[in-house]
Amino acid sequence: MKRSWMRQAATVLLCLLAGALLLTIAYAVYVFVSFYRLEDELPLEIQGTADLGQAETDQPYRALSYNIGFGAYGPDFTFFMDGGTESRARSPQEVTEHVTGAFTAAGEAEADLLFFQEVDVDGTRSYHIDQYQMLLDQLGTGKAAVFAQNYDSPYLLWPPTSPHGANRAGLATLSAFQVDGALRRSLPIEGGLMKLVDLDRCYAKERIPVEDGGELVVYNLHLSAYTSDGSIAEEQLELLFSDMLREYRAGNYVIGGGDFNKDLLGNSPEIFGVSGKAYTWAQAIPAEVIPEGLAVMAPLDEADPVPSCRNADRPYGPDDFVVTVDGFIVSDNVEVEACAVIDTGFQWSDHNPVYLDFILQP
Repeated sequence: MKRSWMRQAATVLLCLLAGALLLTIAYAVYVFVSFYRLEDELPLEIQGTADLGQAETDQPYRALSYNIGFGAYGPDFTFFMDGGTESRARSPQEVTEHVTGAFTAAGEAEADLLFFQEVDVDGTRSYHIDQYQMLLDQLGTGKAAVFAQNYDSPYLLWPPTSPHGANRAGLATLSAFQVDGALRRSLPIEGGLMKLVDLDRCYAKERIPVEDGGELVVYNLHLSAYTSDGSIAEEQLELLFSDMLREYRAGNYVIGGGDFNKDLLGNSPEIFGVSGKAYTWAQAIPAEVIPEGLAVMAPLDEADPVPSCRNADRPYGPDDFVVTVDGFIVSDNVEVEACAVIDTGFQWSDHNPVYLDFILQP
């Protein structure tokens, strides 16, 4: 009798293990089959551009970039991929509060070009709140608007207690000028399992007519952070810079803004007085990668330095690792008057917004 019971228990256990294995295999197949990349040079829809004018030379303008962190990050929010514990926003109310606060801070800067990253349009992690529509409702009046999907991830069952889920997010750009065309350009990404971590990547490219007959070509970008192969980050920069250089050599003005996931200052831990030994994800951009004719503009007030990003492995505090990864790229025919970080205290995101004051040289 005892042996019969043991055989039955072993059979049940084997069945459970076989079922778990089949479920694991089925889930792995689902994740790999569901993963896809959008085609390169994909035309993007432009909204609200009909009555806008051209950009002008010899006029002061402002560009602003802000990674809004899909509406999850308050100062005490921690993220599992940064070493923290949380994977999704704590409530729909917090998503709405954080996104509204971020867009309010951006609107107060009165920028002519606005680049936003990590804008969810349908995400488990952000309770399926369409943040692009929120942007249009809050700041879209009188501006041309473009959305470029950065990634559309399958449902990720990690962490087990509160899965990150399925998320579709991207780059949103607002322009006070007429936009004649917009493209989504695919960036290089890792293969294998790592593509499920870093997901798809792109930058958005828009063409704005200038009254002198040229064009202002603007780029909204969000480069990879979670890579195991450092060459991927350089490949992304090389593609971006080559595209920009081609436009500059054609006689156009070039401005790019976004989240580089690179230490744009080169020595952020030293500048902000924090230890960077345990945080290796934000490296400096190699000087040899930046071509002549283009310049990376890192926002910094040397008298009162403010970082653009915090590592979200723990609630924000004075001793946390901070870095400046958000900034701009300009061509030599763009005169830069100022480049700085707006200090929001990381109230609405794990990033602070950054701005660039510029003039198109005739």
